[in-house]
Amino acid sequence: MPVESAFPKIDIPNVDIYEFMFNRPDKPFSDSNVMHVDAKTGRELTYGEIKERSRELGIGLRTLWGWKKGDVMGVFTLNNVESPLLTWGVLWAGGVISPANPGYTLDEFVYQLKNCEAKAITTQAEVLPLAKEAATRVGIPHDRILILGDTKVPGFTHVTQLKNMSHREVKLTRRPKFDPANDLAFLVYSSGTTGLPKGVMLSHRNIVANILQGTAAEYHLKPDSDTVLGFLPFFHIYGLTCIMHMTFYLGVKLVIMERFDIEKFCQLVEKYKITFAYVVPPVVLGLAKHPIVAKYDLSSIRMMNSGAAPLTSEIQDAVFERLKLKTKQGYGLSETSPTTHAQHWEDWKRKIGSVGPLFPNMTAKYVGEDGNEVPAGQTGELWLKGPNIMMGYWKNEEATKNCMTEDGYFKTGDVGHQDQDGDFYITDRVKELIKYKGFQVPPAELEGKIASHPKVDDVAVTGVWDDVQHTEVPRAYIVLSAGNKPTPEVANEIIEFVAKNVAQHKKLRGGVKFVDVIPKSASGKILRRVLKDQAKAEKKKEGAKL
Repeated sequence: MPVESAFPKIDIPNVDIYEFMFNRPDKPFSDSNVMHVDAKTGRELTYGEIKERSRELGIGLRTLWGWKKGDVMGVFTLNNVESPLLTWGVLWAGGVISPANPGYTLDEFVYQLKNCEAKAITTQAEVLPLAKEAATRVGIPHDRILILGDTKVPGFTHVTQLKNMSHREVKLTRRPKFDPANDLAFLVYSSGTTGLPKGVMLSHRNIVANILQGTAAEYHLKPDSDTVLGFLPFFHIYGLTCIMHMTFYLGVKLVIMERFDIEKFCQLVEKYKITFAYVVPPVVLGLAKHPIVAKYDLSSIRMMNSGAAPLTSEIQDAVFERLKLKTKQGYGLSETSPTTHAQHWEDWKRKIGSVGPLFPNMTAKYVGEDGNEVPAGQTGELWLKGPNIMMGYWKNEEATKNCMTEDGYFKTGDVGHQDQDGDFYITDRVKELIKYKGFQVPPAELEGKIASHPKVDDVAVTGVWDDVQHTEVPRAYIVLSAGNKPTPEVANEIIEFVAKNVAQHKKLRGGVKFVDVIPKSASGKILRRVLKDQAKAEKKKEGAKL
């Protein structure tokens, strides 16, 4: 039987995101509250300033650029204190935000702009050359390129300049009417494991629902006492919803970092007495192992929440043993707006390794390899239903049909189970499980074991094909910590270490490969397909020599 959330049902107002954020009747803080702080310059913005400047930007889009409801803004920027203004200004005007990774190549950005049918681009001086070339390739006029950030560029409009100064026109400007359940707010692109990126369609209602669902889980955060450090990219749904939107709704001050740097992270925690941080597993691993961390006082952090990829108990234990930092875990996907589960703060240690209970207004079930539902408690693919589930994939009905059931369940592609208390555990991706002679080997579990070894700085595990045994076998790609050399002796030491701590079928029969860096996405997910491609290329090369 499907499992219902144990949280009380919540009411989701039938409003768009701007209305929800800025015209709420129950705001428990004043307009003068400082909401955003620029980590680089120290510049501060209050709730009232953000509301007014977002509205001005929206009016400018409507009156000066003729912006229409449904027009898409491609966003190609790093995190900036003006990023929320841009986002909420476009939403005020009825537009759609499609954020892209500023580390994209020209072809990658062009693909997204074409696919989402962007009418304009917001970018920064640092990446303007690529943005201009992309605009030319897709036919976006250069006078529809908006500049965000501290550096203004002659000949281009800055976000602070796009406002109509005619008071009469501003007064007469009306927002479009919204159908929150069906009007698109964000078009985020999911990299997936195969094929071209897919545009995930998230409605205003999807995001409003997820903000309220997350608020129910993060009730410990208070406007008058908490400060959050925001370094996860706003172009990723984790940063976009949890950091940009939810902290603002809660009234919690947000210190915005342009990008992650471990020493800068530590400096800012110490300077601003950060109490909470949304993180990803590589960050937790860095805090547990990097020597620079010892220079700083991080004791103000009450809790960290890890998401975007599985965080193993070994890493949670390691960062607590070193720094006494508590890390709970959450779970979500771009297609779920994103968060669907989060651990209770008080359970971070008791339920270490869990992603916590199911969010309010959601239903879950587990499905076996035969396509039939398995009882709660047994391992299966997790399927989810709720108001935060995406509208579908943009211009891709086939992909939508493949992951959505007729009765509204989204097939996550993740393997998991729940315990007797209703806490969920995610063990791995269905497509990433290594099949050794019929036994399932979750790469994330092995990565947690290996990461606890003192000579290991970072690790990724993937399956490689063994012609002799005619099966996949687990192989570890390892970045050694400083002072350790990649020798056969060290490789054997790690292989033996794993063998002593796992079941027989989970041994590293594919061996160990030492690498300089583990390939990862912007959100911290290991790009296993890159490693698999490398392994295939190496095997092909070896075969050619023979």
